[in-house]
Amino acid sequence: MPGLILRRARLPGSDDIVDVQVVDGVITRIGYIDPAEKTDRTVHLGERWIIPGLWDNHVHFTQWALAARRLDLSHANSAAEAAVLVGERMLSAFAAGETGAGGQDTPEQTFVGTGFRDGLWPDAPTYALLDAVSGGAPVVLVSGDLHSCWLNSAALARYGLLDHPTGLLREEQAFEVVRALDTVSEAVMDAWVDEAARTAAARGVVGVVDLEMTWNLDAWTRRMAAGTDSLRVDFGIYSQHLERAIGLGLRTGDPVPATGGLLRVGPFKVITDGSLNTRTAYCFDDYPNGSGHGLLTVPQGELLERMRAAADAGLTPAVHAIGDHANRLALDAFEAIGCPGSIEHAQLLAHSDVARFARLGIVASVQPEHAMDDRDVADHFWAGRTDRAFPLRSLLHAGATLALGSDAPVAPLDPWVTLAAAVGRSRDGREPWHPEQSVSRQAGLAASSRGRHRIAVDEAADLAVCEIDPLTASVADVRRMPVAATLLAGRFTHNTL
Repeated sequence: MPGLILRRARLPGSDDIVDVQVVDGVITRIGYIDPAEKTDRTVHLGERWIIPGLWDNHVHFTQWALAARRLDLSHANSAAEAAVLVGERMLSAFAAGETGAGGQDTPEQTFVGTGFRDGLWPDAPTYALLDAVSGGAPVVLVSGDLHSCWLNSAALARYGLLDHPTGLLREEQAFEVVRALDTVSEAVMDAWVDEAARTAAARGVVGVVDLEMTWNLDAWTRRMAAGTDSLRVDFGIYSQHLERAIGLGLRTGDPVPATGGLLRVGPFKVITDGSLNTRTAYCFDDYPNGSGHGLLTVPQGELLERMRAAADAGLTPAVHAIGDHANRLALDAFEAIGCPGSIEHAQLLAHSDVARFARLGIVASVQPEHAMDDRDVADHFWAGRTDRAFPLRSLLHAGATLALGSDAPVAPLDPWVTLAAAVGRSRDGREPWHPEQSVSRQAGLAASSRGRHRIAVDEAADLAVCEIDPLTASVADVRRMPVAATLLAGRFTHNTL
């Protein structure tokens, strides 16, 4: 059984030098292996650290691939500033005769920007601001949290919304516009996705849970048939496709044929409230601007009906809940049905609900970098409650299972950025925000690699090789962690050795 031998590796937190043997995609030995032993291939790791390959447990992969090619508005500090940036980009791109600017192929197609965060802006987004800079071309700007869209008059007309009073759409109305944005062909989109997958592999990623709001089975089957093989993918299913999935007999965890074992059926995703930046996360307390408690997007009775139908068919529910009231209702639904699953985001929790995650066996699928993006917005809109916002350590201490992710493109698809936020609760030189909720590096690695922070015999050889020990690195070094190699079932998907 020759296989692959990775020589002179270190395990996290240890200076011991080991060799790792991989046969048929599985780790068969860890320790000293005689240099004279026969092998198909030997790779010397040079005393670098070897860890389990990393997962991003919540991404919107197509949106992530698109975001790299759209105008980034994340640094705009006002609606007026964002409008100026749009005007400048459109003017320069069209004057130069460029195509694809902002995601569109021609000036007649919709210009798309992304990443704006208006929660603390001094002025309000309006279609009039965009009309003044867009020259009649349709413009759609997608918010950083994906829960709102800002359109000019031409785009409102294109999507049948000309009577909208402001041009700022929220929740389902915004989702419908994002789903309708069709600015590139399947072939081009698949190429961009493949590039994004290879970029993720270069950061030590071996798998993602793709919760793109579309029918993902066909898209990923097509991509993998065309050669996209850098990642394992668990694809999510939304309510509008639940009946179709049940009819096909899809069950969470089942592999999809003809994808080399890379594609599996993921969870059933249902969105029950909005987001913090859009001020639609469903909370017990009012928002300070008098806009109420947020928005419950799925009534409790309907939520129970959908979750029960999914669970009975073998599809594990993954419930989006951000506000504390939405989280309470999601936990109530899981308790009533008695099925396993996850709550996606779990950003604001009542103290009494933290222990329920462990008691009910519900995974807290969380995105620590959101806390870095949202700390000022949370301090304003959740004033007096941020001690229970993004409560990672409290969840761990209660015995809950954490699964870390990015929600890309809301945050970068980079598990080291995610881990640094979970460990350090800080970014850009600022003081840590609620450092009492930080987690250890071991816990963060485990939550990024399906429960393990060290490799073991008889496990799939999904591996990452790091230049720095992730268990002793500074938070700054964790955030920028150099990754020398990534292996998927013993096959290199990234290699700079």
